[in-house]
Amino acid sequence: MTAVPPVPRSLRPLVGVLLAIGVAQTATRISAIALPWYVLATTGSATQTGLVAFCEMGPYVLAQTFGGPLVDRIGARTVSGTTDLVSALAAAAIPLLHVGGGLNLGVLLALVAVIGTARGPGDLAKKVMVPEAADLARVPMERATGLSGTVERLASMLGLAGGGALVAAIGELTSLTVMAALFALGSLVVLATLPRKAAAPAHTVAEEEGYWKRLRAGAAFLRRDRLLLAVTIVVGITNFLDASFMSVLLPVWAREAGTGVGAIGLTGAAVGCGGVAGSVVAAMYAHRLPRRPVFFHGYLLGGAPRFVVLASGAPLWLVVTVFAVSGFGAGFLNPILGAVQIERVPRPLLGRVGGLVTAFAWAGIPFGGIAAGSLLDSGSLTAVLLALGAVYFLTTSLTGLLPEWREMDRARSPAAVRAEAEVP
Repeated sequence: MTAVPPVPRSLRPLVGVLLAIGVAQTATRISAIALPWYVLATTGSATQTGLVAFCEMGPYVLAQTFGGPLVDRIGARTVSGTTDLVSALAAAAIPLLHVGGGLNLGVLLALVAVIGTARGPGDLAKKVMVPEAADLARVPMERATGLSGTVERLASMLGLAGGGALVAAIGELTSLTVMAALFALGSLVVLATLPRKAAAPAHTVAEEEGYWKRLRAGAAFLRRDRLLLAVTIVVGITNFLDASFMSVLLPVWAREAGTGVGAIGLTGAAVGCGGVAGSVVAAMYAHRLPRRPVFFHGYLLGGAPRFVVLASGAPLWLVVTVFAVSGFGAGFLNPILGAVQIERVPRPLLGRVGGLVTAFAWAGIPFGGIAAGSLLDSGSLTAVLLALGAVYFLTTSLTGLLPEWREMDRARSPAAVRAEAEVP
């Protein structure tokens, strides 16, 4: 029998995926500044500004929920390239319609919803491409997911800073044109660097297997894998708390403490820099470390201390220091979570399971600010900060005592083995 020659090592797909992730994240952060600023500048309404944000994130979460089977069926490369192009066209339409006098609030909301709907499966597809690219590059999965997390955090930080500078220098409409160009660039990068064979579905799904059956298969797998289910619940709770913190509690603290809006940018930069540093360390060394203690220590640093330091009335330098340390701890989380998910989920189910995990984990984000605002109406800022900080601490510490978390250091789960055998 003739031996099959090994596939030669190639770094090009991994570099391409990381570049596409970075470009998409940068474009998203620019839109996070340019779109609200445009709405405020043209309408002066904070309510309409919030409505625009909801019209992007609502479809995004829904598209993550229901887009997984399509990613598995069509292929991550095709989905990523197509959805980035759709986002580019929708973003470019906003300034064009404004210039032509055809842009009203309803049209804007529709275009923003298109962008959110496209971003959902597009972001998911890029995550699905990471393990394929890592296999071709022959790098440990923790390193690949660590690099992905580093690129996301760095692009997010640079995108926010660059987006603010762009809006100030060239205006919000021209900034949206830059965002459209970045999405188009991301589409070209994926199509040019990911080989068709490597980015295709790992297995061909039988034609008679319908969309809803594939979606149910992903949900059934998630229910069977107790570790992934526990991860989804914990991340969902902490994302809800983080959203309440960033959207309401931090701005209210900045106002009451007299530090002004500059303190929000300073703390955000501190978290971003710390997160990039933590992700870099995770990319270099996480594959050599025990996952479970690193994961929960990362949450211990990255979660409750931010709530406590604001409640304590500490000086700004100490607040910035704590935020930087929190960012460093949080930088270890996504590389570990990404590696665990990739290892435990069979490749044919990766899109649909990953989409469900992300959707459930993000489901509470749109409601975090509403909940925090309601709590502040009936209590002081200090009391709310301490209460939510305690919930954060208990969520990320007591859950670690559950037995399923011990499986975090196992590459495969019984559910994954059964599912691999059942997929045609």
